[in-house]
Amino acid sequence: MKILATCTNLFWLWTIIGVVWAWFQPSAFTWFLTGVVPGTEIKLLTAGLGVIMLGMGITLSWADFKAVLKTPRQVFLGVAAQFLIMPLLGWSVASLFDLEPMLKLGMILVSCCPGGTASNVICYLARANVALSVLMTMCSTFLAVVLTPYLTKFYASAILQVDAGAMIWSMVTIVLLPVVGGVLINHFFKGKLDKVKAVSPVISVLVIVLIVGGVIGLQKNSIVEYAATLLPAVFILHALGFALGYLTAKLLKLEERSCRTVSVEVGMQNSGLGSKLAKDHFSALAMTPCAISALYHCMIGSLLAAYWRQREVVEDEASEESSLLATVEVAE
Repeated sequence: MKILATCTNLFWLWTIIGVVWAWFQPSAFTWFLTGVVPGTEIKLLTAGLGVIMLGMGITLSWADFKAVLKTPRQVFLGVAAQFLIMPLLGWSVASLFDLEPMLKLGMILVSCCPGGTASNVICYLARANVALSVLMTMCSTFLAVVLTPYLTKFYASAILQVDAGAMIWSMVTIVLLPVVGGVLINHFFKGKLDKVKAVSPVISVLVIVLIVGGVIGLQKNSIVEYAATLLPAVFILHALGFALGYLTAKLLKLEERSCRTVSVEVGMQNSGLGSKLAKDHFSALAMTPCAISALYHCMIGSLLAAYWRQREVVEDEASEESSLLATVEVAE
């Protein structure tokens, strides 16, 4: 179990390795975007995302939904920050860098996606409020069924006509049904899913790496062509997302660990879902910002987690030293 947990915590490393591997050997990953499940007409990409969402569902229980009602303010503020800050940032940064229309659409789309499951891992590593992270991911995922299509349509209407209805149907089949199915499975088979729950995060990491690597391999030429504007644009999008998420939580007077959580949840998006929606409803080129997004938010999130974790260690050591000095002074 510890090995599986370690593999999950190193998801940022697997993402980087996958991107580098896909860059030099695209065929090692592109099959995942173009192939189908043997014996069916279901695409591997669709099946992979369904497995991720099902895995998220089996980690949830009715108690988690009740927990939202116990801390409604924090959850509401966090989810609101995510769907208000990131879509506006996505549109603004893409416009500032004057990205090619399909790349701009991809930026807007991924910024309108819910928080990714990887954010829960980052919050754990950052010693943030993990329970709040899980609740925010859960709520943003359910709300995204409607909000992602309509926010994308709102911000991208100048680029092309966005069929929000078709996107909602995609969200229902890719997100809602698997998550609800997972919740029901967890409810009826509680206590018998420990091994599945342990393996599920690793499978999620594997699928995300396959998706990101597949897009990188498929769009290698486009990335080279637009690198001068696309790479800094996506980086700035996520850097600002993390920063503004943290600042917003601070201004709303949330405690430190919750501020970290909001920062991570706002800064990290479900890039795999963005890639799937871009492929199904727009173009392969629109998938490119989604893949680069996954790489950047993993790197930024991991660096922040390391910084916050180290800061706590230093603060704990300083606190212990102060307590020791106070004890010595009293003894004297």
